[in-house]
Amino acid sequence: MIKISSDFDHGNIDCLDASDASNIRLKIKPDGKADFFQWFIFRVEGAAGAPLTMHILNADGASYIAGWRDYRAVASYDGETWFRVDTAFDGRTLTIEHTPEADAVQYAYFGAYPTTRYRDCIARVKQSSLVEAKVLGETLDRQAIDYFRIGEGPRQLWVIARQHPGEDMGSWWAEGFLDRLTEETDDTAKALRAAATLHVIPCMNLDGVRRGHLRTNAAGIDLNRAWQNASMDKSPEVFVVREKMRATGVDFFLDAHGDEAIPNNFLDCATGIPSWNDRHRSLFDRYSTLLLEASDDFQTKDGYPAPPPGAANLAIATNYVAETWNCLSMTLEMPFKDADVNPDPVHGWSPQRCQNFARDHINVMAQIVDELR
Repeated sequence: MIKISSDFDHGNIDCLDASDASNIRLKIKPDGKADFFQWFIFRVEGAAGAPLTMHILNADGASYIAGWRDYRAVASYDGETWFRVDTAFDGRTLTIEHTPEADAVQYAYFGAYPTTRYRDCIARVKQSSLVEAKVLGETLDRQAIDYFRIGEGPRQLWVIARQHPGEDMGSWWAEGFLDRLTEETDDTAKALRAAATLHVIPCMNLDGVRRGHLRTNAAGIDLNRAWQNASMDKSPEVFVVREKMRATGVDFFLDAHGDEAIPNNFLDCATGIPSWNDRHRSLFDRYSTLLLEASDDFQTKDGYPAPPPGAANLAIATNYVAETWNCLSMTLEMPFKDADVNPDPVHGWSPQRCQNFARDHINVMAQIVDELR
């Protein structure tokens, strides 16, 4: 008998009918206090050797329907290695087909990074003598908002990830970033720590992650639209991080995200803020050029269109930080799909590639740090 469940950390699916392996009927649950939905992860048990055909019936109502175009879901037997499986979207239903080799298998929108893995990562990083760890406050579900301070240099570099809980690539990237940043014998990481003080928030939205949300926290707030008007009763995650930024100052900001539709890695900057000028553009172009040289997984042709001058949404983190601290401020977007640049037909854009891509950013930060002010 096939059993389908999602009653676990970061889980999301509603199983309507699993009586017929060739016609399993599912729906994605929306965020608890908001209508967003696209993230899914569920476990199938008792199906080893059975050809599964799984229909997600409400895919046409998902938040980013373009995300289903040329998309393939991922599967894993161990929660570590995720591989792509046959997936099709007919304009209404997303259909996933796979014959599992083991009795238990997980299917997900992207390689999952639940809060359990996050806690293991945090515990490991805290063991480093290079790290000063603090708790800035609590989420609405009373989870700790973890903050790491690494390095002793005069430039203040801020890096955050996972404002949107369904964008798991942000956490994989943050783990790879922290792992290299705390390598004591890595000469490049050592040079960066000497030139800068890095402030890292590895997961901004732990409540949304644990609840299986796509974009919002426990109050139904999109944190990346809350930077102008953050509050302790609705968006404490942003409020306490913003206050810490005011205490330290900001010379550089990078916010790691995932994009549903665009099949490539790209950077977005704060064009459109009232104070945008040639210095902002020069620093952004410099970082982009260096990242092109450092990574085979980066490109600059695909990305978001620039807003008209002065029309940037200052509630978005990248725009708010750039305008407030007059600094290089960027959003890193990584794909849910396989990347068109340097594709991998088996794994697609994967957790391991996110981690490796993060290591490349250390090289770039070390090269540009002295140019930031």
